[in-house]
Amino acid sequence: MTGKPTVSVLGTGIMGAAMARNLCRAGLEVRVWNRTREKAEPLAADGARVTGTPAEAVEGADVVLTMLYDGATALETMRDAAPALRPGMVWAQCTTAGIDLLTDLAAFAREYGLVFYDAPVLGTRQPAEAGQLTVLAAGPEEGRAAVTPVFDAVGAKTVWTGDDGAAGSASRLKLVANSWVLAATAAAGEVLALSQALGVDPQGFFDLIEGGPLDMGYLRAKAALVLDGKLSPPSFAVATAVKDARLIVAAGEHGGVRLDVAAAAAERLARAAAQGHADEDMAAAYFASFEEKSGEGA
Repeated sequence: MTGKPTVSVLGTGIMGAAMARNLCRAGLEVRVWNRTREKAEPLAADGARVTGTPAEAVEGADVVLTMLYDGATALETMRDAAPALRPGMVWAQCTTAGIDLLTDLAAFAREYGLVFYDAPVLGTRQPAEAGQLTVLAAGPEEGRAAVTPVFDAVGAKTVWTGDDGAAGSASRLKLVANSWVLAATAAAGEVLALSQALGVDPQGFFDLIEGGPLDMGYLRAKAALVLDGKLSPPSFAVATAVKDARLIVAAGEHGGVRLDVAAAAAERLARAAAQGHADEDMAAAYFASFEEKSGEGA
């Protein structure tokens, strides 16, 4: 490969679309595909070529970037792309796939001679749109000349965790980070719900902890989404958070540890999704504290 890489982005949801736009802004040639083509069409205005199939999207690409719902979807999509894959092509797998599915993804890469990078990203809608994600990456030195411009375009920094993507060091770190994010989100919702139940003004709690070790910008940000009724469009949707929470619980079980908070967060999020909040921001886990889709005006 000489010059800037040609990049295929498979999956143009909240994160994938933002990443594709930033790749276009960086001057890279970008092809995009999404199962629902209508979600990919707006990217044509940014300079991306919208394609009808995964195989069409990856034809002639130097780097394939997958940003799909889960590992199973990523594997299915890459199988659909297989006729156009070629040995030596770089695959940056950015989906939060968990540990078990990553083994299958890496095996697929070996089968087709792809240079595999385990590369989940840390961040939500706003940093994705601003190109300020943190890329957690593991993969061989010899392929980094192709993948580094891609990571630089979508992220503010890249944290290299190893030189073997199949070992899953980046995905493991992502699960640890997400376990904290989900725990903090669940706690924020319960603080608001308990405040409502006890007739306490939430602002009194925020004033109480202001500037101290218990204060947290993330707590205030997630609480504000509930209090201000701004759960849509989501930065990180409830449905996706349910998936990640379950991956975290499974990873803990795989490692022989019990993660009670993660398990409870998964249950709360699933309950909120069942109440009709699946496509709202994960702060909507707040509603799981109530029997119905209610609780507005906390």
